Amino acid sequence: MKKLLFVLVLALAGYLYLEHTYRDGTASAPASTAQASAEPGAADSDSRIAEAFARHESNVQVSGRGVAARLLADDTSGSRHQKFILRLPSGQTLLVAHNIDLAPRIASLREGDTVEFSGEYEWSEKGGVLHWTHKDPKGAHAAGWLKHQGQIYQ
Repeated sequence: MKKLLFVLVLALAGYLYLEHTYRDGTASAPASTAQASAEPGAADSDSRIAEAFARHESNVQVSGRGVAARLLADDTSGSRHQKFILRLPSGQTLLVAHNIDLAPRIASLREGDTVEFSGEYEWSEKGGVLHWTHKDPKGAHAAGWLKHQGQIYQ
């Protein structure tokens, strides 16, 4: 019961933050955020990620949609990863670590763009990390993907 209450409070806080931010004129609501929350399943996947975050869970297969809030420099140590932060409809952020040694880079990605995703969630105190957004060359892990402007990257 306490866990459910915590998840509900987290979701409400995210909603209130977004409502305040967009109402006071400091930001404009991306059209894609409204679309994402209105589509069937979007709220369910967003709540599953919020639940995994609240419970400090990792190795959770998730899918959903978010808006690119910040583009980061590539991680070039070891396997190369394109990195960016998505803001989910709940307001939670998610760091995406997309392996560009195994999947194509999203070269056209810009802040404010909508990205759909399927991959593995790993807990972090800042909201979580999404990885395995590609096919597993060994076929042992569920294949993930990213979708941007109608094109799938995996």
